[in-house]
Amino acid sequence: MRTRFRGITVREGVLLRGTLPSGEAGWGEWSPFLEYDAAVAEPWLRCAEEAAAGDWPEPVRDSVPVNVTVPAVGPGRAREVVLAGGCRTAKVKVAEPGQTLGDDEARLEAVRDALGPGGRIRVDANGGWGVDEAVAAIRLLDRAAGGLEYVEQPCASVEELAAVRRAVDVPIAADESIRRAADPYRVRDLEAADVAVLKVQPLGGVHACLRIAEDIGLPVVVSSALETSVGIAAGVALAAALPELPYACGLATVQLLTADVVAAPLLPVDGALPVTRPVVDEAALAAVTAAPDRVAHWEARLAEVRGVREVVRKDGRS
Repeated sequence: MRTRFRGITVREGVLLRGTLPSGEAGWGEWSPFLEYDAAVAEPWLRCAEEAAAGDWPEPVRDSVPVNVTVPAVGPGRAREVVLAGGCRTAKVKVAEPGQTLGDDEARLEAVRDALGPGGRIRVDANGGWGVDEAVAAIRLLDRAAGGLEYVEQPCASVEELAAVRRAVDVPIAADESIRRAADPYRVRDLEAADVAVLKVQPLGGVHACLRIAEDIGLPVVVSSALETSVGIAAGVALAAALPELPYACGLATVQLLTADVVAAPLLPVDGALPVTRPVVDEAALAAVTAAPDRVAHWEARLAEVRGVREVVRKDGRS
């Protein structure tokens, strides 16, 4: 990682090689975070297998608008990230442990300065606030940003999201309350959000996300899980297949990595990503291949997830 993000400095994962209907090699990325157990990591594997088999729906658009993602960095660095991103929408991380609301305010002011008055700013608190704290913070940060497009996951629970949504004028987006919930539709049922953030790996692939998008009945923003271009392509495939795409998507995160596994990384041009299927470059892949102990770790993890899947099948629950 170019900057510590989500508490990590190195991103790990696995690439699966499959065969496309054309007979060419297909690739999928399986990169559940290290703290996730086998049950949580299994949908991520389904997404990778779907991608490696080429099982994606036909796109209804040939490019996807994206936002630049600004980590919890100082104002100067935040401004640099926005200017380098080439996007007119920025998602800014806030509520970082160890930082203050003043730090968030300064970061947002720098982002607004970099974007100018016509750019859009959204913030992501990753569930870091309580209800009263969120209401006060949103009002302050809305002023600092010169208007927020929405606030993503201000609180941890769906009930808290619903309470915050009733108390503020800024739209609320749900991320973890959908992808890490036993029932992703409670957000809809409790009227807890205005926007649904869908991440294609955690939710089991493009087709699974399309079903959720249709059933949840909210505008959708497709976001990344810090993947390489191989994983990002799955998110782009989802965004390209949605009937409507009213918001820029959080898929420009290859910018946060120091290297990639393809010769032509999925980086935004004029604020958009092309709808394409990246081809893995063997030299680029070799340059970032993990050490033997990490390879063994991921092989064991993959076997564990496949074992969990087999147990579920034998129990007749899948």
